[in-house]
Amino acid sequence: MLPVFNDSLVWILKRRMARIEAFRRDPWPVQERQFRRLIASGRSTLWGKEYGYRNIRSIADFQQQVPISSYEDLFPYIERVMKGEDRVLWPSPVRFFSKSSGTTNARSKFIPVSRESLDEGHFRAGKDMMALWIDNKPDTRVFEGKGLSVGGSLSQNQLNDRTLTGDISAVVMKNLPSWAQFIRTPTLKTALMDRWEEKIEAMALEASQVNVTSALGVPTWTLVLIQKVLELTGKKNILDVWPNFEVFIHGAVAFHPYRDLFRREIFKSDHVHYLETYNASEGFFGLQDDLSHIDELLLMLDYGIFYEFVPLEELHKDHPKALTLGEVELNRNYAVVISTNSGLWRYLIGDTVRFTSKNPYRIKISGRTKHFINAFGEEVIIENAETALTTACEMTGATISDYTAAPIYMGSNENQQVKRGGHEWVIEFSTPPDNPDTFVEVLDDTLRKINSDYDAKRSFNIALIRPIVHMVPPGTFYEWMKHKGKLGGQHKVPRLSNSREYIEEILSISPEHLAI
Repeated sequence: MLPVFNDSLVWILKRRMARIEAFRRDPWPVQERQFRRLIASGRSTLWGKEYGYRNIRSIADFQQQVPISSYEDLFPYIERVMKGEDRVLWPSPVRFFSKSSGTTNARSKFIPVSRESLDEGHFRAGKDMMALWIDNKPDTRVFEGKGLSVGGSLSQNQLNDRTLTGDISAVVMKNLPSWAQFIRTPTLKTALMDRWEEKIEAMALEASQVNVTSALGVPTWTLVLIQKVLELTGKKNILDVWPNFEVFIHGAVAFHPYRDLFRREIFKSDHVHYLETYNASEGFFGLQDDLSHIDELLLMLDYGIFYEFVPLEELHKDHPKALTLGEVELNRNYAVVISTNSGLWRYLIGDTVRFTSKNPYRIKISGRTKHFINAFGEEVIIENAETALTTACEMTGATISDYTAAPIYMGSNENQQVKRGGHEWVIEFSTPPDNPDTFVEVLDDTLRKINSDYDAKRSFNIALIRPIVHMVPPGTFYEWMKHKGKLGGQHKVPRLSNSREYIEEILSISPEHLAI
């Protein structure tokens, strides 16, 4: 692409920074405006009439009249929307539903995606993402090449053939304006293919023949695609294929376990940068606004979403107290509750975050409300696991491709005759640790340092024994995901679980794993 195109697009996107700066400086009026617009839109809906939206005059009224809802609570309404009924949750017609399981669970969620959520949320976020990249790297030439997008597929809604269901990435790609389609690769036809193994081959073939300067996707599936490109081209370094590559924009899973893998083995360059996003089927929530703030995300306040935050100790009460943005505290874990311009009202999305800054509001994703290990009162969350794994990798020269962990319940492991509880990890290494025993030691010690509950249970092996780590061969997690029918798209490996279902399935695929 001509340099003039890059310069023109950079100039246009720079202008978006004024709006971002406005809510960085003065966030609450922006959120209050989102709230009032949402309530006004919801008044004519079935949901709004049931919960008296016409009588809502304040956020306090809203919190008193409208309950916090899970997906199961909203599903009867969503099902009516899927069958074609209008004005159930949102006043405008809904033509797309994002299909999401969150992990590899068999049960899928179908999240309505309105035109407003695309225009005011996902598309605006895409522009802001690049505006923030330009703000960090004013000399960027990223628009002289193509942006590689790794996404999912779409299929007809079985309840209403006038609508489509699929991964949110596929919904967004399908609806992108022509100028955005022009600067991305592969072609839309290839990007929306539904057979993953055929699709990855076609994507790699197309991507290997163009000047790719950026990539956007889930780290796991981006790795698979890059490895396929290297296989097709016979190159050892992806920068030999894409010499002008500048930035990998990642999301959906924590980047901790992948950071060294990308830096050391994929791009092998300090000139390639990484930007994190926080988006989901339910909406777009955060962007990394500063390259030096690793894992910290600016909470995006004007994407048609009103935020509330529930302290974790309140979460399982009958009437949990939800806090607005102005009431949150730094370094406390909160469950995120959203009301959106797709008609999700006080919806508990399942993520937990903690605020690292209030000026501006920056968050760090700390885990999932359902994904943790607490079999013995140890309360290990995903953030703990990521920190411990990162430290263990740094101390032993290892890099990780994938992992999951679960408890060993007392008496549940006959082969090892476990008399006490413990944690069992399955890890697929891209680069194995130089000393596996040291890796486990550091993993355990770091968890003890950062989690006092875990440390108490580990003291003198009272309740928890030293963790058991299984090293599985490359490709194990891919084969497991394939077996589950969950290749590609937004599908993610469950990192932590109180159930042993996942870990036992994975170990059965790899009988020759090494336990350390």
